[in-house]
Amino acid sequence: MLRLLLADDQALVRGALATMLSLEPDIEVVAEVGRGDEVVPAALESRPDVALLDVEMPGGDGITAAAELRERMPGIRVLMVTTFGRPGYLRRAMRAGVAGFVVKDTPAKRLAAIVRDVADGIRVIDPELAAESLVAGESPLSEREADVLRAAQSGGTIADVAGQLHLSEGTVRNYLSSAIGKTDARTRAEAVRIALDNGWL
Repeated sequence: MLRLLLADDQALVRGALATMLSLEPDIEVVAEVGRGDEVVPAALESRPDVALLDVEMPGGDGITAAAELRERMPGIRVLMVTTFGRPGYLRRAMRAGVAGFVVKDTPAKRLAAIVRDVADGIRVIDPELAAESLVAGESPLSEREADVLRAAQSGGTIADVAGQLHLSEGTVRNYLSSAIGKTDARTRAEAVRIALDNGWL
């Protein structure tokens, strides 16, 4: 039997996935969680072969959980599922070492087949998402500009960002201005969103 861990913050979706995949004769759902910070403890306890993780969850997103899972339990294969197929998610997931990435409207039989493929060591990526990721291209941001945008995500002041990164406020303003220009954004909040959506952060 292929042992599967499911993580999705929507109980209805999680329950439907569990029911649907449990109907397969060779798949057993051994754990279900609704938060990102519950993934690793549940995996340590249930020892799944594959972890099927939603991207957006409270308590830490699925991609962060996937990276931690890979570090703590490298034998587990991770399959990400998401409602919104953003190229940025795919890029981050690939960097975290996931084995598969699909959208939630994948048909049930196809999803079961993908779970089996991932367990067998085959990498499965939604083709439309892969194409979008290629179109998005490489990041135009310098490493420092990306650092400043990451620090600006929380919405703090220039002084907050400068203090966090040990830079002067003028330097932070320059990096933010440059990052806003390179992302074709109007504000730093928009620059952060564009950079996240494209996987540049």
